[in-house]
Amino acid sequence: MDSTTTLSCINCNKAVQDALYNTEFLPNLFKIISGFLILGIIVMVFSYFSFKHYKKRSSLNPDKLFLNPVPLTTTSIILGIGIGGFIDGIFLHQILQWHGMVSNKLPIDTIVGKSVNMFWDGIFHVVTLLAVVVGIASLVRLLKRKNINPSPKLVWGGLFAGWGIFNLVEGLIHHHLLKFHNVNEFSMQQDLWNYGFLASGVLCITIGFVFIYNRSYYTTRLEE
Repeated sequence: MDSTTTLSCINCNKAVQDALYNTEFLPNLFKIISGFLILGIIVMVFSYFSFKHYKKRSSLNPDKLFLNPVPLTTTSIILGIGIGGFIDGIFLHQILQWHGMVSNKLPIDTIVGKSVNMFWDGIFHVVTLLAVVVGIASLVRLLKRKNINPSPKLVWGGLFAGWGIFNLVEGLIHHHLLKFHNVNEFSMQQDLWNYGFLASGVLCITIGFVFIYNRSYYTTRLEE
């Protein structure tokens, strides 16, 4: 068996190594990291609001504690960003295999192309995993606080909003700006799929907004 043509693992196929560790490796790495930098900044901003301690007293009733919706909402948004990334990676990259991380630059129609894209998919999943870890750490921290609004609607709203934020940022940067890949590389209407991906982000954010800003469960969430 000729390992250079039949095996796709990076450490056992020289053709894959040459295609991955070429002059474009560091530029691609920098672009991918810079592309996710915006998501990282968004995660840090929401982490700040999640960890921040807010006034415990309600302005309407100073004798009661107000269960603040912000910490759980922002924590859920962080989790939604990470989970949204995993949904993209699992369904579009792996199950449907419509694209790889750099499939617009290196097609996934060969063993070498598949392997190199799979490597960059792994880098992509590392970033989404970090977002999930930060979200879980934030959630654990909230368990020690007493003035948190625990409504499940905040969780679902935050998850949808985070998923939408991921789709918007990832779509704008990797599909339209850097042109690393298209949503469906095999479609004759690639732009339609790319803009549809952005539209899905807007839709998820809208759904999240409806859940989060449903004030009907805020005023009753007061404790002595």
